[in-house]
Amino acid sequence: MEHQVPVRIANILINALKGGVVPRVGLEYITVGRAREIAAILHDIDLISEGGASFRFIVGKYGSGKSFLLQTIRNYATAKGFAVVDADLSPERRFAGTKGQGLATYKELMQNLSTKSKPDGGALPLILEKWISGIQALVKTRSDAEGDAFDRLVEKQIYAVTGDLEGMVNGFEFAKAVVAYWRAYQEDDSERKSNVLRWFRGEYPSRREAKADLDINFIVTDETWYDFLKLFAAFLVSAGYQGLVVLIDELVNIYKIPNSISRQNNYEKILTIYNDVLQGKAKHIGFLMSGTPQCVEDRYKGIFSYEALRSRLAEGHFSGGDLMDLAAPIIRLSMLTQEEMYVLVEKLRDIHAQLFGYSPALRHEDLIYFLTVEYNRVGADTHITPREIIRDFIELVNILHQNPGRSAADILGSNSFEMARGGLSDEEIHRDFVEFEL
Repeated sequence: MEHQVPVRIANILINALKGGVVPRVGLEYITVGRAREIAAILHDIDLISEGGASFRFIVGKYGSGKSFLLQTIRNYATAKGFAVVDADLSPERRFAGTKGQGLATYKELMQNLSTKSKPDGGALPLILEKWISGIQALVKTRSDAEGDAFDRLVEKQIYAVTGDLEGMVNGFEFAKAVVAYWRAYQEDDSERKSNVLRWFRGEYPSRREAKADLDINFIVTDETWYDFLKLFAAFLVSAGYQGLVVLIDELVNIYKIPNSISRQNNYEKILTIYNDVLQGKAKHIGFLMSGTPQCVEDRYKGIFSYEALRSRLAEGHFSGGDLMDLAAPIIRLSMLTQEEMYVLVEKLRDIHAQLFGYSPALRHEDLIYFLTVEYNRVGADTHITPREIIRDFIELVNILHQNPGRSAADILGSNSFEMARGGLSDEEIHRDFVEFEL
């Protein structure tokens, strides 16, 4: 292998992919065939760091790599100094709802708040303390004051910096919460710090309780969570981060809402966010939302059923087929080509061998043989996905490693190959092999 993969990362990669889920780390070792899409999104991320905002939909069939792309971007963004929040939508987590589903999405996003030094979520305390340390360092460069006098100068500086937030919706209350955290930090009051963190995470059930505990007459709600994310993005920049990237997966859960009014309310919230971004009302924040073609394009229940969104998102007359406008709000993922799948299984073969400490037994011809079997399954042309191929391949290398006396041909078997090829002639099989030659 060109790059040695750390053992911990290799273990996570193999276990996650065998289970059919996207690993949260190490994706750079197995990313193939998405260079253009990643470049387009990284261009967005550069704009966000300069004070802009972005909004993209990632659209692809089940198993085409939407979640994989989102997690890849998450890792790129944290490495570039952004904070990232991510959530999968579900029946309980939406953009809006009568039972707190919008707030539930916000809570999930904040739970998964990640940074470079805290890549697995839960980064809120770290971010607040980094911000306070930055203010203290700034005051030290300007003054020789110590003790109480120093603390007073720090508090004054905190108010000066958070004063910029006060011009935003709910900014005054946000500033008060930051000051409350600073005081609790100073007094080493862990209970009060915990209460402020609960407030930021949207966990206070009522304004009355927030007022009693923190003297803040506001809480994050279904109506206010998006405005609060914008505030948080502004705050992150003052804490030294490049901005905030928001990743939302499983848009299909909006499509599945049976009640048309509830669906429309959710699409209206998406429209609000989209308009905000395009009109320049949002800064230092980017949104990436992913879903299947059906949940976007269906005129009865999908995003395109909401005319105001359809008219903004529908492609012009020139995109289609192999031609993609990667500056458009919708990035469509095509399936990985057979050549790209070959590169991917080759990488996985080497990572598996490195993880378990053996020399790769599968040769070039074995990889071609495996993929030919996979692609010639009945219905593979319309139904097979990279996820299934990866899962089958890891099963194959596991079995070969556990049964060193067996060969790939033994396990794939001439019988399974006969069935897989679905009656193709030897000449056609040979042609399939040749197509894989790189």
